[in-house]
Amino acid sequence: MTFHIITLFPHAFDSYLGESILKRAIEDKKIKVKFYNPRDFTENKHKRIDRAPYGGGPGMVMQALPVIKAIEKALMNAKRITRNAGKKKTLHATRSTLHVPLIWLSPSGKQFTNESGVKYAKARDLVIICGRYEGIDARVKKAFKVEEVSVGPFVLTGGELPAMLMIDVIARQVEGVLGDFNSREESRIASPDVYTRPDVFTYKGKNFRVPKVLLSGHQAKINEWKLKRKK
Repeated sequence: MTFHIITLFPHAFDSYLGESILKRAIEDKKIKVKFYNPRDFTENKHKRIDRAPYGGGPGMVMQALPVIKAIEKALMNAKRITRNAGKKKTLHATRSTLHVPLIWLSPSGKQFTNESGVKYAKARDLVIICGRYEGIDARVKKAFKVEEVSVGPFVLTGGELPAMLMIDVIARQVEGVLGDFNSREESRIASPDVYTRPDVFTYKGKNFRVPKVLLSGHQAKINEWKLKRKK
């Protein structure tokens, strides 16, 4: 699966994608993450993309055309490249029969959930559009059919953190990303509370013990305990 990220700050992703499971998934080619900076699609030498909003108000707005061109580039890369049998060494792009979702990150969008992640993981390519400043010129939404998505009832300074969150949630649904696909909490009986060795330790004169049922070896009772804790 390939994530195509439209962002002014691609290096904001370096740390998170360079560690742990996502790093390994990228190295193992289970997922790919490509970046498209709208600044690269501006026509002014200073690469400026922010302008004052029409109608007044504080802050600046990202211009539409550079973002549109970045999305076009992402969609072009999302097309399947097939060899033209009639012309040797000639490649031509054909649009995939699979839908390429365009995610417009917005505090007013539809709430992103784990179920959303499962749905998006079925796509071969996913385009995520990260806004900054006071947002992106709304005419971009008229040029493309987008899905407005929110990761929570709060406002952030940009779409990069929500995009990272979505990559993490969705990537877990891609087979091979986790060492054991069945280790996903949503695919097994899991409790919000987990324990490991030692079964008892002392802190400030008080003993802290693992619940006895987890030491019993009785799987049915353990599962029953986990289900009760999950509610």
